[in-house]
Amino acid sequence: MKLDYKKTFYIGLAFFIITIFWQTYDAIISKIMIEKFGLNQTWSGVVMALDNVLALFMLPLFGAISDRHNSKRGRRTPFIIVGTVVAAFAFMGLSFMDNIQTARIEDTSIITKYEMIHDTTVDRQETIYWDIIIADMTLERDTSLLNGSIDQATYDQWETKVLEPMTTRVDGATSGTLLVSDLAYLDGLYTVYLSSMAWEVTVLNPLNFIVFIVVLLIALVFMSIFRSPAVSLMPDVTMKPLRSKANAVINLMGAAAGVMSLIILTVFGLGGKSYVGYSKAFITVGVIMLVVLVIFLWKVKEPKLVEQRAKDDEKWGLTEDEEVVEDAHDLSREKRISLYLILISVFLWFTGYNAIMSKVSYYAPRVLQLSSFTLPLLIANITAIIAFIPIGILSTKFGRRKTILFGIVLLAICFGSVFFLSKQYEWIMYIVFGLTGIGWATINVNSYPMVVELAKGSNVGRYTGYYYAFSMAAQIFTPIFSGFLMDVIHPTILFPYATLFVSLSFITMFFTKHGDSVAQKKTLLENFDVDMD
Repeated sequence: MKLDYKKTFYIGLAFFIITIFWQTYDAIISKIMIEKFGLNQTWSGVVMALDNVLALFMLPLFGAISDRHNSKRGRRTPFIIVGTVVAAFAFMGLSFMDNIQTARIEDTSIITKYEMIHDTTVDRQETIYWDIIIADMTLERDTSLLNGSIDQATYDQWETKVLEPMTTRVDGATSGTLLVSDLAYLDGLYTVYLSSMAWEVTVLNPLNFIVFIVVLLIALVFMSIFRSPAVSLMPDVTMKPLRSKANAVINLMGAAAGVMSLIILTVFGLGGKSYVGYSKAFITVGVIMLVVLVIFLWKVKEPKLVEQRAKDDEKWGLTEDEEVVEDAHDLSREKRISLYLILISVFLWFTGYNAIMSKVSYYAPRVLQLSSFTLPLLIANITAIIAFIPIGILSTKFGRRKTILFGIVLLAICFGSVFFLSKQYEWIMYIVFGLTGIGWATINVNSYPMVVELAKGSNVGRYTGYYYAFSMAAQIFTPIFSGFLMDVIHPTILFPYATLFVSLSFITMFFTKHGDSVAQKKTLLENFDVDMD
């Protein structure tokens, strides 16, 4: 009984398509919403949560529909074809609206003001530099109020949220020199002003924004249509004893797709710049999705593979588990409490982690002043891939719960430390992001198995649903709530916010008593077996 690695590789191309789309989506859509269309952090969070809202009901719905579907191409392949083709073309279509909005932004003074605030030829710690910035900003707002471009309410809001805090911080500097920590604070406030100017451009002609959102929704809907069928294809064509190894191969392909997306953004120079056109990224990723789909259809003949798996099952005497399906309420009281604690932990650490992932493309260049937001993400992805095998070994030796607790501590320390770092410690930031990848991998590798460890063989899908429900609920909640706090307080609240929620998950996981596995030996490849989220 051996896994056909070549077959599994080709099956994993469907998951490659999914991952390269979502990695690119997370990296650039938030930047476009804030910088070009002028949405605040709260409303950009709403947009970033749309895919998870859709996933809550569309993933189980189309998973069930594909279970009952039957065609010459099989149960899953038709959904993969339709979903990929429509989503890819919709994604590429976003480039048209992005180009239109970029051209409109270029006709304003926004880019000039952005370049002025990031001028590296001057000493930005000198208060006289910021006095000039404030004077220029005030002149523009006064002029806009007088000519009717903005109303009094908008002017008052800018005065309260931007002008007064910036003036107070600059005037409070001793000896005419600002602290390094002041620069991130001032940059954050100034970018709120720039976003408000972009929103004024959007309001003048909202049709382009409306079309952008509609096309984006089309892409999200069709990505949701084929995600469950794509993930379900692997167990359809793989015998149960080999699914762990097969899942490992597919997850490694997903990680490779994530790295490829970040490389594309870096090569095109989109990692650290603002107000640039993202057409190259949209089109390149869309084309890759279609090319990978062609290879998938060429190499994966689903009906034949399903038929072969049935023959293999018969050959090896494998039968389906006939145990009665049980709900969580049928567990013993102790196990039920552990399940609830694990699921709450999942919600808490996804709340912290996804807040960073959904905002880092804005936060890294604007607040941390990093040259590229893709580089820290790339480092985190690579260190996570490298860490999979050691994590698997540690979890079999020390147990999943203890390993997760270690990962939580590491992740909380990493997130907490970023708040105290600045541009002058850039090299430390990259180390921190590398450790972040290790911490998140440590948690993610072990959390899903802890949930399904409490399930019986016939209801693993039900418990998988519990896991997805709590992780997606967090990813709906956190972009909106973290964005709201960034608007109301300051963008620098992001990492303390993430640190708090990750730290809270330590408490719930600490009191979890069930869900661990008996230590057992695994092959190196099986240690890559993680949840495909």
